[in-house]
Amino acid sequence: MAQADGPEARSLFAEWLIRFGAAVEGRSASDVLTLVAGDCYWRDLLALTWDLGTYHGEAAIEKLLVGSLDGAEARSFALEETFGPRIVGSTDPTIEGFFTFETETAWCRGVAKLVNVDGGWVASAVMTGVEDIKGHERALGERRPIGPRHVPGTSSRSNWQDRRRVEVAFTNREPEVVIIGAGQGGLAVAANLRLMGVDALILEKSDRVGDGWRRRYHSLVLHDPVWADSLPYLPFPESWPIYSAKDKIADWFESYAAAMELNVWTNADLYESSYDAAQGRWTLQVRTPEGERVLCPRDLILATGAAAEVNLPDFPGRELFGGTSYHSSQHVSGADRAGQRVVVIGACNSAHDIAQDLYESGADVTMVQRSSTHIISQENGIPAIFGANFTQGGPPTEYADLLASATPWPQVLELAVEGTKQTAEKDADLLAALDAVGFKRNDGPGGTGLMGYALERGGGYYINVGCSDLIAERKVHLAQGAGLSAFTPTGVLLADGRELPADLVVLATGYKNMRETARRILGDDIADQCSTVLGIGEDGEIGGLYRRTGAPGFWFMGGPLAWVRIYAKHLALQIVAIQKGVIPR
Repeated sequence: MAQADGPEARSLFAEWLIRFGAAVEGRSASDVLTLVAGDCYWRDLLALTWDLGTYHGEAAIEKLLVGSLDGAEARSFALEETFGPRIVGSTDPTIEGFFTFETETAWCRGVAKLVNVDGGWVASAVMTGVEDIKGHERALGERRPIGPRHVPGTSSRSNWQDRRRVEVAFTNREPEVVIIGAGQGGLAVAANLRLMGVDALILEKSDRVGDGWRRRYHSLVLHDPVWADSLPYLPFPESWPIYSAKDKIADWFESYAAAMELNVWTNADLYESSYDAAQGRWTLQVRTPEGERVLCPRDLILATGAAAEVNLPDFPGRELFGGTSYHSSQHVSGADRAGQRVVVIGACNSAHDIAQDLYESGADVTMVQRSSTHIISQENGIPAIFGANFTQGGPPTEYADLLASATPWPQVLELAVEGTKQTAEKDADLLAALDAVGFKRNDGPGGTGLMGYALERGGGYYINVGCSDLIAERKVHLAQGAGLSAFTPTGVLLADGRELPADLVVLATGYKNMRETARRILGDDIADQCSTVLGIGEDGEIGGLYRRTGAPGFWFMGGPLAWVRIYAKHLALQIVAIQKGVIPR
């Protein structure tokens, strides 16, 4: 069959959608199955199940449909024409299109990717997701607030700023949700909750919103491009650079919190907590500059991010070391290290960035690599990861996000294998130069590259912005094959007996799982009820994030900017649905 052109693509997608909608509204799983490919991925983001789940193949999809079509009462399917349908690919073209529908409790959107099988168009991927809960819609567009009005004859002289001070103080009311951490995850979920009418408060231990980025090392620049990195509802200006400096993104976060009217307490320390299952409320004891407060929200979100809990092994002899040693999270700048001998323990992103910073500051740097690292260049690797959606000339962000959410994580990993191979071919000269000096590389878990590591544990790779070249040119020295065994008075001892002299040792030993942050802040009882954060489960979703954790009234929020922009809405929708009685706790 010849490839469809634009108008024909619209006609073919509309025809498929009519049949699909009729089958779903008719609650006929067998009819729906005739419209999807045998190896179709169907991802449901709350619309049919009020959970996040991925269903692959006819048997799994049939189980989804049989268990959900009666209860969801999905209906009123309509083609969405603001963007698409469009044709993607040339050899085996896919028609991508978007649609709207509703259920008994929610307004929804969907995505379908159609492929031609034996002359007929069927879906190779379907996503069904909730956009708004009926009666609790987000205050957007036509539902935006009127704003402050001056009413003649009233005695109140308070203005908008006065009312915001009262709102943030929570003097005479309880927050319905408390969020720990004002990084990208905390801000994104708070913005969604506010627009859904939920009274939320963010507790941030630092002096200012954005300090989680602002206080990191001097040279840090985000690796993800501007098209993937905006926070929800407030896009970057058109002049924003492709890659953001850490201080620039920190200031943007602070501006975002103000513009979105988010309630944030800075210098706030949550030091004790308990959950009353009978009352369905937390008791949180918080130290603030104004004194101690007790808060009793119904839900608590941990949004401290993947870098909240440093992994710092207790290396023998550290107290005897005559120089300076610290974890990579404490590195600020190498400006005062010229002429010093520095050993960096570790060989992933932070280790490379810090080694480059120290070398460029005039230090004599050695990197200790115990195990292999996945390496990609920024210029070749990042486009392969973000594809045609998050790039200059790509779809509008809301549609790019829909397309991303319609690609389940198991399929992301399948696609990553070929992307990793293609990136390695383009990076062949760089990788060969690293091989020549003995740097050990890998292709990621099962050949899935950076995405495999990011989903498995949030690290294990380096995106080259210069340090790989320094290693290949032997400007940054390499001690490969053995990890740190102990400190000596003058340096470090490696496990194979080698001794390296050092004035400074940077321990780029990574971070612990977010569940361990929950353990530190909330205790063993809560942490032990939760799954490990990250890793892809049998249901095809990320462990722990964006959904029920196993501990009542407790949620994890985290991930890169693109992830939190997409999934903060889904986490917020679940909380609203529970608090408003749409679904049971």
